[in-house]
Amino acid sequence: MVTKQDADLSRADSLAREIFSDVANKWAFLIIETLGERTLRFSELRDEVDGISHKMLTQNLRMLERNGLVEREVYPTVPPRVEYTLTAPGQGLRATVDSMCGWTQRYLEDIETARHRFDG
Repeated sequence: MVTKQDADLSRADSLAREIFSDVANKWAFLIIETLGERTLRFSELRDEVDGISHKMLTQNLRMLERNGLVEREVYPTVPPRVEYTLTAPGQGLRATVDSMCGWTQRYLEDIETARHRFDG
């Protein structure tokens, strides 16, 4: 018999896989890092995330907003002003991304040695 707790854990596990599949791309990570503690307009984000196209920024911001990681605020001006900020869950993910970057820095030499040995 499946308990409510088992069903909740299964649902959370499935959602985690879906979210990680969405955000596990270089653009999402760069957007999250670029926003950090700041609120930025679309054009500011595009200028700061080196190499991202208008289309990719739009797609990734929509995905991050859908997953509750980014908040989008539209101001009724002409032209409309749109600003993006990380939500509390977005800040939590940012801390996780920072930990992953720290892990990479800590084990950089080991990773490079292994890659060199593997690649010959």
